[in-house]
This record gives sequence, structure tokens and C-alpha cells, in this order.
Amino acid sequence: MTQLPDSQTNPSQLKLPMTFQARIDQDIKAAMMAREAAKLGVLRMLKTSLMNAAIEKGGAGSSLDDSEALAIVRKEVKKRQDSVEAFDKGGRPEMAAAEKAEIDILNSYLPQQLSAEEVANLVKSAITESGATSRKDMGAVMKILNEKAAGRVDGRTLSQEVQKQLSA
Repeated sequence: MTQLPDSQTNPSQLKLPMTFQARIDQDIKAAMMAREAAKLGVLRMLKTSLMNAAIEKGGAGSSLDDSEALAIVRKEVKKRQDSVEAFDKGGRPEMAAAEKAEIDILNSYLPQQLSAEEVANLVKSAITESGATSRKDMGAVMKILNEKAAGRVDGRTLSQEVQKQLSA
């Protein structure tokens, strides 16, 4: 058997980075084989949400890039956090626990969250960069922060830290 020169490598042998949606598909198959019903349900729901968002974006044949897909995952996590609060208020701890388990599964697909210290430093630099001096300038600071944080921290936490530092 003859070897192909590097410029003529067989395309099926190339290792391309896996897209987010391909990773979800692969994890669905793995969950099926491992008979992990809870994880399988969450992943199927996530795949459906991703497909619906892709259809809304550009029709039946379109797909999402990884940043858009991560935004969908964050949205699903937020839905579940709201559900946990509602179940806790309604006296349904077993339902809240099920939602928390789903949050854990979804969080495994998100980038590592920033620590409180990193958030404080990020806010401090954004305030300096924007020249903000009062709470009236909070919008400009939040705009800079949302670009810098890129989904590694939720908006509520950022907003609370900005208010704290601007009022100090």
C-alpha cells in the first residue's frame, strides 16, 4: 500500500474540531448506550431547543454557531433556575432536586464560570475603562462587561457587582 503525501491526506482521516451540536449528538448516543435516562432526556430537550433556534434563525437547513448554541444552553439553565425557585416556594423539594440535576448536566456544556474575585476585578476594569462614576453610567459598564465576560458569568451577578462598586 502506498502512502499519500501530506498534501493528499484522506479527508476522512482528518480530525476536525467537533461542533457543539455534534458533541450533543455524540453524548445522546453515549447516554442511550449507558441507559442514563435523566441525562438522555435533558440532552434531547437541549437538541430540540437548538434545532428550534436554528430554524428561527434561518429556516429548516440552517445551524447555529457555537456561541449561539452556548447562549441557548444558558437560557435553558436560567429556565431551570427559575423552576427551582418556584418549586422551593411551592413546597416541592423533589421537583426542585430534579431541576437541579438537569442544571448540573447543562452546566457541563458551559465554559468555566468566573470566581467572585475575577468578577470583581472584571467589573473594576470595566468601570475604569468606561469612566463611570455613578449608577447612571451602569449601562455603559454592563455593555463592556457583557463583551468581556462572554457568558462565563450571569447578568444578575454582574449587575449586582456593578451596583455595589458604583455605590461605594
